[in-house]
Amino acid sequence: MHIYTILVSTIILLNIICAFLVIFLERRDAAATWAWIMVLTFIPILGFILYLLFGQNLSKRKLFQWEERKKIGIEPVLASQLLQISSNQLRTTNSVIKANQDLIYMNLFNNDAVLTENNTVDIFTDGNEKFNQLLQDIKQAKKSIHLQYYIFKNDGIGSKLINALVEKAKEGVEVRVLYDELGSRTLRKRAFKALREAGGQIAVFFPSKLHLINLRLNYRNHRKLAIIDGNTGYIGGFNVGDEYLGIVPKYGYWRDTHLRIIGTAVFAIQTRFILDWNQASHDQEISYSPEYFPERTDEIIGNVGMQIVSSGPDSEWEQIKNGYIKMITAAKESVFIQTPYFIPDASLLDTLRIAALSGIDVKIMIPNKPDHMFVYWATYSYIGEMLKAGAKVYIYENGFIHAKTLMVDRKISSVGTANIDMRSFRLNFEVNAFVYSEKLSNLLTEGFLKDMQLSTQLTLDRYTKRSLIIRFKESFARLLGPLL
Repeated sequence: MHIYTILVSTIILLNIICAFLVIFLERRDAAATWAWIMVLTFIPILGFILYLLFGQNLSKRKLFQWEERKKIGIEPVLASQLLQISSNQLRTTNSVIKANQDLIYMNLFNNDAVLTENNTVDIFTDGNEKFNQLLQDIKQAKKSIHLQYYIFKNDGIGSKLINALVEKAKEGVEVRVLYDELGSRTLRKRAFKALREAGGQIAVFFPSKLHLINLRLNYRNHRKLAIIDGNTGYIGGFNVGDEYLGIVPKYGYWRDTHLRIIGTAVFAIQTRFILDWNQASHDQEISYSPEYFPERTDEIIGNVGMQIVSSGPDSEWEQIKNGYIKMITAAKESVFIQTPYFIPDASLLDTLRIAALSGIDVKIMIPNKPDHMFVYWATYSYIGEMLKAGAKVYIYENGFIHAKTLMVDRKISSVGTANIDMRSFRLNFEVNAFVYSEKLSNLLTEGFLKDMQLSTQLTLDRYTKRSLIIRFKESFARLLGPLL
């Protein structure tokens, strides 16, 4: 009985300490604070273990060293662009850029996201088309291939990609692959044995320091990037796995959005990869040498304006979320969103509701099936609030929609890895392309409208008639929303 009393007292003390850390030291927002207090209160022992694994805060810890960027001339360009915008002297013929200088300034000032205009962009919404083009670009690589994915599976497409990389490494091309340990938890190191033997390099983001124990697994590198010879860059939602080709029955057709970019924006994508790689690899660091940033002199490639914006839990600001809010508040006609998860925090939810209540055409498209059950029901809880505000909601019926896109007024858009959820904004390392191009934003919007033909509209009347069981699932999942 004495031992039992000591054990209970110890558990209570640990819970009090955790609650103190959550409330007073980590300075979380109120929703996340109450969510953790609820977990600690109702599941004391397991709750303490969950906090150790998922509750630590990386905010303000510097994981990436930016000093060497001076070698590729980022700082002078940043200073010049900030000065031009603040003095209303930005040199551009792009009317969309001129109209959105406040958004551009925020991304410059807050995220060092250089504005580039000399870009051409291809949009991929089908995994087969995206990987066929990527494999073609890899086949033509002459100097370097850099790949970074949250999920990398050694299945059909994964092994095909690895084999292509092995061939290029044997030719003397520098090949590097970076993947997230949690996202790629089914991947075994032996999958890259042939690539290592051919001279390729592999790095793992936030690997476990002890077998089966990783106190940083809550912080996931959710970025998906590919850079070929420093000239061609990929950014978007596709990971590496057969399900992304639409051949896994559980999900059916996989609808995603990915961009292939040729132009000066690739420099920013390359920089993002190098930062992540150097953080993960340590003994195989990449220098910021000119070979990774080939000069294009005065060659005109395209006219798509773009900023590459990153965010993560080590940052003080939620840059991508702030960009979303700024885009939505600028809307005059329409806001179109495609996302597999819709769990916005209070600031983004209010922004979207205000837009809908103001008569802006707000359309949101979500999947008809879950890949994560709690996230699915939490999504429906927030979707209900948007319906009440007058937004239109569409349930994609042609498989699974995984796209992370936001289009405003058919003029500005964002495509990348960040979902509309609190995890993407606060806990994941994400990267998005903010695009200032009427032509490209129009294409993305038209894609949304085509997907509407393969969707069912969720009306407020239909939503309010849901069963008590579904209401309970939504309410419970919503309580855990800040932790999902």
